[in-house]
Amino acid sequence: MTKKTQTKKRITKPPLDRFGGVRVVQRRIQKSEIIEQNKEGVAQELIDVAGAKITDIMDWDDNGVVRVRKPENIPESAIKAIKKIRMTTTQAGPQIEIEMHDKVAVLRILAKAAGLLEQQEDMDKPSVVGIVMQGPEENDTQKKTNN
Repeated sequence: MTKKTQTKKRITKPPLDRFGGVRVVQRRIQKSEIIEQNKEGVAQELIDVAGAKITDIMDWDDNGVVRVRKPENIPESAIKAIKKIRMTTTQAGPQIEIEMHDKVAVLRILAKAAGLLEQQEDMDKPSVVGIVMQGPEENDTQKKTNN
């Protein structure tokens, strides 16, 4: 036997360091499995956040007086959409700042998941238009005047 046939081919695997190491890869796989098992719940959470409105949380009258609704009167979907609540004491009274999650980003995720943002295969192909030009035909009287 030759030396080449005696040696076994080694299969080279990509180093896991590029992906953050073995533990990081294992965590990512585990997280993706959790998401896969809870797809419907994740989708419902995104839909709830996308559908929430600030008027679900607070309202105001004709004089511009803003009131935050009682917690029991706020829908659960609107509570999920709240990112941050900050209360500051001022001379005029308490000032409340309510920040909601980015609705456009959530709608973009939903649209992408629904396939609305995918480009159609034909969109990448250039359009081909054929143009045939035909000039007027010469008749016998035009030929005689040109000569």
